[in-house]
Amino acid sequence: MEPLPRMSPTLSLCVYCGSRPGTDPAYRHAAEAVGTLIGRSGWQLVYGGGRAGLMGLVADAALAAGARVVGVIPSTLMERELGHGGLHELHVVETMHERKQMMAERSDAFVALPGGIGTFEELFEVWTWRQLGYHDKPVGLLNVRGYYDPLLDFLRQTEQAGFVNSAQRELLQVDTDPTALLERLGTLARQASAPDDYRRI
Repeated sequence: MEPLPRMSPTLSLCVYCGSRPGTDPAYRHAAEAVGTLIGRSGWQLVYGGGRAGLMGLVADAALAAGARVVGVIPSTLMERELGHGGLHELHVVETMHERKQMMAERSDAFVALPGGIGTFEELFEVWTWRQLGYHDKPVGLLNVRGYYDPLLDFLRQTEQAGFVNSAQRELLQVDTDPTALLERLGTLARQASAPDDYRRI
């Protein structure tokens, strides 16, 4: 697994994923691959601060590969002892709104891995913010073993039905390969953070 291009300052990637491991080992392998890529590329991981499921796997893989890892977790989950104790930063907040806002503020790009309703909600919110112009950070979806195929079919249906246009749908970067997707997100994040003169080159 080759590292991705390094960015200066370090790119901070927010990862949304399940607090459960899922039934297919491919989901776990993908989470570990993403974490490893983040570390080997000199990037920083921002995530939900948990130690369970895919969340814990991506964090552990990132840490093992040398990444700085920032977690943001609501106090209710800390009380259930679900917080990851080995992170560089673990911020305990009172509400989910605070959690999502801090994660967004600390990130240069976003990617969703397989997960449940929390992952869906986080993905759609940050994608909505992107299309409304609240930020210009890239948003990605890693479609592991076809997990998101039904969702992608439904998104095409929303476009055909006239509720979503192609420009909005194309703001979501989709790939089945972790390396290709993270490389694309890194390039887009670098372009978004560059001065206007650089963007026109």
